[in-house]
Amino acid sequence: MTIKAEIITIGDELLIGQVIDTNSAWLGKELNKIGIKVHQITSVTDDKQHILTALHEAQQRAQVVLITGGLGPTKDDITKTTLCEYFNTTLIQNDDVLSDVTAIFAKYNREVTPTNKLQALVPSNCTVIRNTRGTAPAMLFYTANNGIMVSMPGVPYEMKTIMELSVLPLLQQHYTLTPVLHSTLLTHAIGESMLAEMVGTWDDNLPQGMQLAYLPAPSMVKLRLSYYNNDNTIDRVQLLATKTQELLAIVNDHVYGFDEDTIEQLIQTYFIQNKLTLTVAESCSGGAIAQAITALAGCSAYFNGGIVAYSNMLKQTVLGVDEQLIQSHGVVSVEVVEAMAKGALLLGNSNYSIATSGVAGPDGGTAKKPVGTVCVAIACSDGRTYSKQLKLVHDRKINIQLTVQHALHSLYAMAMGKLVTE
Repeated sequence: MTIKAEIITIGDELLIGQVIDTNSAWLGKELNKIGIKVHQITSVTDDKQHILTALHEAQQRAQVVLITGGLGPTKDDITKTTLCEYFNTTLIQNDDVLSDVTAIFAKYNREVTPTNKLQALVPSNCTVIRNTRGTAPAMLFYTANNGIMVSMPGVPYEMKTIMELSVLPLLQQHYTLTPVLHSTLLTHAIGESMLAEMVGTWDDNLPQGMQLAYLPAPSMVKLRLSYYNNDNTIDRVQLLATKTQELLAIVNDHVYGFDEDTIEQLIQTYFIQNKLTLTVAESCSGGAIAQAITALAGCSAYFNGGIVAYSNMLKQTVLGVDEQLIQSHGVVSVEVVEAMAKGALLLGNSNYSIATSGVAGPDGGTAKKPVGTVCVAIACSDGRTYSKQLKLVHDRKINIQLTVQHALHSLYAMAMGKLVTE
């Protein structure tokens, strides 16, 4: 039997776009890992009747109902009182929660106010799940037809801790679950439709319960094989691995990684293992490449540094780009960006370098070089170079994002010997 879940997020701030709902995406991913499929996600306002209706409808469709938000101590937080009405009960004080709240305030040498003490009030018929990272506890209810409903704080790090320490283990104990298996190929430099042409009718003959999904994102497409069959007489892991290898054989030339790999992590691992170093020189990307690289702990083992050289003066004085080269070809050109990359290579005394120059938008373009014209170059200390002019057609933010991805993928391909260079 497939266990279905519904997620209900509560709060006006979600519906007016003031806060982005990241909780649902995380919950869906974690539930899927243990074999619970999210059937629906609903966001509702801080309105009692709206919440009651959502609870009633969700319980009709799913065995597991997870609620986030509306558990603060202020008047606009009405989730607890609404749950009391839904389950026909009243609020009572939980001494353990009151102790937790008092301890949190004691850390900051503050007295617990009457408003904060309200956090210790919980529905009398719930099972309290204590919150180790905040003042609002989670509340668990056992419902009809072997169902479970859990109300949790909306603060992401509090909710995640409660789920990981308490709710996910409880669900695994309460239900007999078969985890859904996934295998993902990460592709670059090819579109969704072209991949579909390559795959052709291969996925028409997948085993029952196995599906192929195309998941496009900027500069990449994920090919995800999912296996939902819970027949324990089959070696599900081996069967998925076999089908993954078949798919890899079809699209191998465009695959750069698997599952949770990121291009930044792949570069870091490869460069450190091979004792390679990198320097970047950025103009239109404004330090976004360096930011992507340095977001990973341990990057100092291979990343020597970078420079954001927006002005022609810095390109000339720091990177050594010839002024005549800029005048002859324009600052947005493969000639100039190659010179920037070579200058960065020398500046950082590195094995590889990346350079960018372009018109990210929304203005600054010309008839010959409109907005979205971006040049990327990679240089290597062995004399190899790669450069390309991109014609991007999005807004500034996405143009920069695509520039970063193209630069990183090109660097990785060049280092792996999979990129045609001069």
